[in-house]
Parts: sequence; C-alpha cells; structure tokens
Amino acid sequence: MDHNVARRAMIEGQLRPQAVTHGAVLAAMGSVAREDHVPEGARALAYSDRPIALGEGRSMMPPAALGRLLSELAPRPGERALVVGAGSGYSAALLEAIGLAVTSIEGNADQETETEERFDLILIDGAVDYVPQPLVDLLVEGGRLATALRDRGVSRLVIGRAVAGRLGLRTIVDADVAPLPQFERPRAFTF
Repeated sequence: MDHNVARRAMIEGQLRPQAVTHGAVLAAMGSVAREDHVPEGARALAYSDRPIALGEGRSMMPPAALGRLLSELAPRPGERALVVGAGSGYSAALLEAIGLAVTSIEGNADQETETEERFDLILIDGAVDYVPQPLVDLLVEGGRLATALRDRGVSRLVIGRAVAGRLGLRTIVDADVAPLPQFERPRAFTF
C-alpha cells in the first residue's frame, strides 16, 4: 500500500468534504505519517475514516473528526497546546508539525494536571461524558478546547472558549468517536 497516495486521498476525500479548511491543519495531516501512529496490524487501515483500536480500551479518532476539531481550534505557531488522552501520539504530532509547543497526558486532568502551566488550546483526543473543571482551569483567558461530547450514546464534536473560568461549548457536528474511559460519568442508581 502506498501511504502517500492514501494520505492525499484522505485529504481530498475525507477532510475537505467535512469542512476541514484550516491550511496548516491540512498541511500537517498531509505530511505526518498516520500509519506510524497505529498498531502494526492496523497500518492498512490508517487512513480509513473510522476509529482504530489502540488496545486497553482506547481508539484513535477518525481522520475527518480529528481534522474538523483541529480546524475549529485554528492552531497557530507558537501557541501552547495540551493533548489529553494522547493515545497514539498522532494528534500531538500534528500540532507539533503546525509549530505549537505540545504537552501530552494520557489520563484525566483530575489525575495528572499538577502543572501550573496554562494552555492556549486543549484537545481531548476522544469522546467524553463531561469536561472537568480542572481542565478548563488550565486554559488561558480566551483559550480554546475541543473534544467529542457524548450525549445519550451520540458523540458530537464540540468547541469551546474559556471566559472568566467558564467554558461555553458549541456543537459542530455528530461524529463516530470512541469514548475515553477515564471521562465516563459514574453510573447513577435509577429505579
């Protein structure tokens, strides 16, 4: 399989039709080898537009969903980014290719964000039931956050901006994004 051809086909057949329009995002997704970030047995599927299992209950976000989130974040060289649920490292590699200073963590912000550093943008690399306030607190004023938010079994891509310590989220589009287990709400007792 020619991965360069598959990468170009991903851009023209998946990203552009899904409103991925940010030039730097398209350039990064056209240059970073996605196949180097998937398990060996899944390399043939690296450019398919569906989640790819990474093991331990984690999946890699489909290219169109990730591209749309990154495009909506509008990353700029020199900004500081936090990737939460870093998984394969692909999202962080894309942001680094655009010229951002990237910090990656695997777990929930409640567990791993003891840093005092603040970020211009945060990407939660998977679907979540909620966005914890400690994560919002890591954004600079006006900082952006993007993720897929689960609502009654449906994952919706969302983007938000931090204003006075609060995060307002705007829904972009529904997408097939696998959940991040560390961001599931505890099951409540029901009758």
